Amino acid sequence: MTSTARRRWCRELDTEVSGIAFGPEGPVLVHGFDPPAGGKWLDDVIPGKLAALDRNSGELMWMAPCEVGYGRGFAAGFGALGQALVLGPSTHGHRMVRMSLKNGELLEGSDIPSFDESIVARDACHCASAQRVFALDSLTLKETWEYAREGERYHGLARSGNRLYVSFTQVSGGAGSEDPQGVLILDAETGEYGGQLLRPSLPSIHGICTTGGCVILFTEQIEDVLGAERMGEYALAMGNHPGGGNRDTLSMLALGEDASAAGVSQWFRILETAPVGDIPEVSVSSDNGKLYVERGAFLEALDALSGRPLGEWTIPGLDMKISWTVVAGAGLLAEETRVSLFELPA
Repeated sequence: MTSTARRRWCRELDTEVSGIAFGPEGPVLVHGFDPPAGGKWLDDVIPGKLAALDRNSGELMWMAPCEVGYGRGFAAGFGALGQALVLGPSTHGHRMVRMSLKNGELLEGSDIPSFDESIVARDACHCASAQRVFALDSLTLKETWEYAREGERYHGLARSGNRLYVSFTQVSGGAGSEDPQGVLILDAETGEYGGQLLRPSLPSIHGICTTGGCVILFTEQIEDVLGAERMGEYALAMGNHPGGGNRDTLSMLALGEDASAAGVSQWFRILETAPVGDIPEVSVSSDNGKLYVERGAFLEALDALSGRPLGEWTIPGLDMKISWTVVAGAGLLAEETRVSLFELPA
């Protein structure tokens, strides 16, 4: 039976929320901006703010101007010295900054290449644009390596230990053909190519995450990846799905992290068989061996290794989220001007 998740705290802010960061310890970081009067802004980037909230009470610890504003490409997290790291667009191109967690003081900043996706860790920030993948040192804020190959276009990123997984498109250049997508493995410290976890064989990869020894893809039309030996299992799942469609239009596919078992699925789950235009917004996040599947205001927890259901809740406001993340059994939700923390005891 679905229950409503317990809200530990809720905080209304006098600013529009554009991003959040949350770790297993320390404060909650909230990036925001003040919308211009009349809703119009001449530049591509709106100046930003960064706030720190107490993780236990939601009380505002500080709010300070931030060199990184609101616009294309954004990420935030915690660096090697326990400082806030924020990277994204500014009025002078993309920048990365370090800020004090005590009072929001700007400690250091650096101009960086533009990016579309990024993940922040204590040792490095990994970024991807369509043309290349690169790493930034969390202390020096300088680029340490890049990876790029002709005929590849890069999308999502996920990291597990010293491995970086990159969803990519193999560009054929053929007229009228759909270019397939797969997953690369890179060394997170050096950028060295480690092979393909999944050869380009999917029409689209909507999201990628790692936890519990698995790489989980949010994708569709997985029958070619499963292979003949699992077509009976796939046909049974399709036949039992309440959507009644003749193909999966949204699925989860779990792969082992090791390249030696490239393309071998641990498990799969068909989420939708409805036409693409009728699919509700669905996304997935991961933490500590668990997956969290979000559909509207409904959240379901799964065991990452097996796909087994662990719990489900209704999360008030999740269907209106600006951002959502789960860490150590707690879900942090950002709405337009509000941040809430929920307990997820699964």
